Amino acid sequence: MDVSPEASSLAQGLRLVRLVTDREKQGRQLLGVSQLAAELDMEQSRVSRLAQELCDLGLLERMDRGPFRVGPGFFGLAAALNGGWVQRSRAELEEFVSAFGLRSRLSVRDGVRVLLLRSSTNNSVLGGFAKPGMVTPVWCTGAGRALLWDHSPRELDSLLRDVNFIGVGGPAAAHSVPEVHELMERDKPNGFVVAAEEFEHDVWEVAVPVRSGGKIHASLSILGSRSSIEKAAPDIAAVLHAAAQRLGSAGTVPA
Repeated sequence: MDVSPEASSLAQGLRLVRLVTDREKQGRQLLGVSQLAAELDMEQSRVSRLAQELCDLGLLERMDRGPFRVGPGFFGLAAALNGGWVQRSRAELEEFVSAFGLRSRLSVRDGVRVLLLRSSTNNSVLGGFAKPGMVTPVWCTGAGRALLWDHSPRELDSLLRDVNFIGVGGPAAAHSVPEVHELMERDKPNGFVVAAEEFEHDVWEVAVPVRSGGKIHASLSILGSRSSIEKAAPDIAAVLHAAAQRLGSAGTVPA
């Protein structure tokens, strides 16, 4: 059976997106056109055209002719596949705004990265820049460390052993796997994560995991200044835990 040019292009485009996605998920070095062509055993000119089309669709992105990474359109599409869960989170995030007047986020983990699925409508305040598909490190964000809540020291080492900690995060960011473990052990007695300037200067984040079937599938977090977070952290965490329990109820969070 003959394969149409459209079907062939679609298959090649999907292979390209999958390669880029897999490398990001594994925390491996990102690739440019020539390297992608070699990995896929395709002509460089063909990869260049496909990659540009995928960038135009927002499925891939590229900064200053550098390597390719997954674009916001890809994560928007992924979120749409879990529409009921993500849609339900919208009301929870806005409840946080009503209660505390602070930014809030729903995030998931993809390897060593945190992927933002949804943020509250007041995200533009305090210099907020988050949008669905934004990627941040898992080890130096409140949302990320909440997603690592169940990881043992051995599992943390396996996940983060190839991470380059240097120059990433804010002034209180961990710079080694043992430091990440120390932060986790510090927070566990409280039952929630407090990330104080771990990713951004002057930004504190309170976060909790969202569980379904006993497994962590996402995290909820609230961000603000030290004055708005430090003393209120237990109260904020209580509200986050209640929302996480609702989102993690049967049939809400996909396994």
